[in-house]
Amino acid sequence: MDRLPRVLLRPALIKDGVADSEIRRDCRSGRLLRIRRGAYLPGDCTLSPEARHALLVTAEVARLASDSVVSHVSAAVLHGLPLWGVPLDRVHVTRARSSGARTGPIVRVHSAPLSAGEAIRRGEVRVTSPARTVVDLARRASFESGVVTADAALRAGLVTRTELDRTVLRVAGWPGAPAARRVVDFADGRSESVGESRSRVAIWEAGLPAPTPQWEIWHQGVLLGRTDFAWPEQGLAAEFDGRVKYGRLLLPGQTPGEAVFAEKVREDAIRAAGWMVKRWYWDDLKNFALTAALLRAALAAR
Repeated sequence: MDRLPRVLLRPALIKDGVADSEIRRDCRSGRLLRIRRGAYLPGDCTLSPEARHALLVTAEVARLASDSVVSHVSAAVLHGLPLWGVPLDRVHVTRARSSGARTGPIVRVHSAPLSAGEAIRRGEVRVTSPARTVVDLARRASFESGVVTADAALRAGLVTRTELDRTVLRVAGWPGAPAARRVVDFADGRSESVGESRSRVAIWEAGLPAPTPQWEIWHQGVLLGRTDFAWPEQGLAAEFDGRVKYGRLLLPGQTPGEAVFAEKVREDAIRAAGWMVKRWYWDDLKNFALTAALLRAALAAR
């Protein structure tokens, strides 16, 4: 998580001589951004939804009961894990109690056991461990959302498959445990982005054979490139093109346009070596039927 701006709390503003009328005026004018009642940011802040949620957690955690542990989507944000399709309107915390779960306008309190290793500290905040966070999220979110976060946790080395398996066994019998089991079994740290994780789910939901992620294609002893997905026996390679990756792949002094051209040269070389290459984009993931049909036809042709 990038360095976040300081949250301005009402008591501190009042102490500094700022009247409530001035706070209201500054909120109307945009000089202050209201995170929640009594917590504000400078109006010139440009924040992602995840960063804004992290600040909401920071603003709220001091008001929570001492046994509250930041969890679920809130813990995922603090661990720097990507999320997909999950709301960030409430701070989620878990208390190791048998009852007391509740949902308020800002905070959702979960009641569930927490072992000693499942509550750790990130700075001044107590937060569920990465493995517990992934499993808790997978118990309550969609399969696609759970896979996105589980893949990223494995890829970043925040969790191991053994830790995830152990945590899933620990929550056996809890609400959503079977869903978490499916996510953990499907998770693959070779997926390098949200789009690649969502693509694997879309391929699976279409009933297509599972591809091999990050497959290296060699020809006559030369590495032609690595593709996001491959069905090696059928000679079919596939790429999710989120465009963002061209920024990640830039060499020193290389422009995005040059990176796109280099990608085209790489793909032409792979085709010349006898491989078929299919490519899809963010919009294709909204309705994967056409892409799935093209992949199915390509697999059948080989």
